[in-house]
Formats: sequence, structure tokens, C-alpha cells
Amino acid sequence: MKLILASTSESRKKILKKFALPFDCVAPQCDETPLPNESAIDLVLRLSQIKAESVAAHHPNDIVIGSDQVGVLDGKIIGKPHSTDNAIAQLLNSSGKTFYFYTGLCVIHQSSQQITTLYEPFKVTFRQLTLAEIESYVQKERPLQCAGSFKCDELGITLFEKFEGHDINALVGLPLIKLNQILIQMGFNPLLLK
Repeated sequence: MKLILASTSESRKKILKKFALPFDCVAPQCDETPLPNESAIDLVLRLSQIKAESVAAHHPNDIVIGSDQVGVLDGKIIGKPHSTDNAIAQLLNSSGKTFYFYTGLCVIHQSSQQITTLYEPFKVTFRQLTLAEIESYVQKERPLQCAGSFKCDELGITLFEKFEGHDINALVGLPLIKLNQILIQMGFNPLLLK
């Protein structure tokens, strides 16, 4: 039995390495388009499960981890900016405001028919940012594939006034505390494995 991360995200790989266990990464097959009127929570639950299931179908004897994340600002889902202009616009709009993040997690061990899907909320409050700070940050860190246009585990930490949540790893993209609890329930305790 192996541990498989259904993701190619460098941030998620970095987080999962904290468990000091070998794992493989497999790219999931998933259309990430939100459904009409789908809430942020429903979206991350659905996408994390689709990602895990798409990989588990080919690895039925392994434990597969799927995860997805969205941010919500002013009641609207905020995705990845994909361009410098969009990143700057997202951060300008976020300045001085509170941003809500929802990270979905799905863990599947198909051969034993175990599946757990949940989400972890996290709240960040941006400090008042100047255009010069935002432009400099985007140029230095290039957070174009990050929901909300920042990397809180790197230079992005300078953008915030405060964090509120149970697990900072959830904000980066993979809630390790909840993942650890699920793995233990599945008989895969990171502390007891060699």
C-alpha cells in the first residue's frame, strides 16, 4: 500500500513531505469549472473527491489524497489569477479586507471502500497595501497559479494583518492535521510507519 497525492502542485508536495513518508504524485483528471450556483464549500468538496477518485480508479490498493482550494472575497469565489494584471487587481481588491479560504480534502482507499471527504476553513485579513507593494510582490513571487494571488508560506506573509484557522497548512493547500487523523483511521499512521 502506497500513499499517492492526486496533484502536481509543488505547494501540496512540499506540505506532504512534512510527514517524512514516501509518496507518489499523479496528475488527476478534473474539470474545475464551478457548477451553476455552487457554493465555495460544495465546489471544493466535489473537486477534491473527483481528483481523488480519478487517481484511485487506477490505484485501488493505495491511499489516494485529493485536495482543492478556493478563496472567497466579498461573497464571490476568487480563483487563480493566471496573469500579472489579474494578480495585481486581485490584491488591490483584497487590500484591507478579509478573505475566506476553503480547502477540500478527500482520502480514498478503494480496496477497503474507505472514503472521507471534508473541508477546512481559514480566514486571512490583508493589511492596507499600496500599489507599489503589490506590484513588487507580484513581480518577485509570481503567484499566478495561487487562488487569491499570494503564497503565504513565502514572501506573501508580508501582505497580511492576521490569520484565523486551525491549520496553516490548509491555507497553503493541504490540511495536514485533518489528513493525519484520516490516515490514522485508515490504519496508516505516519508516526508508526518506516
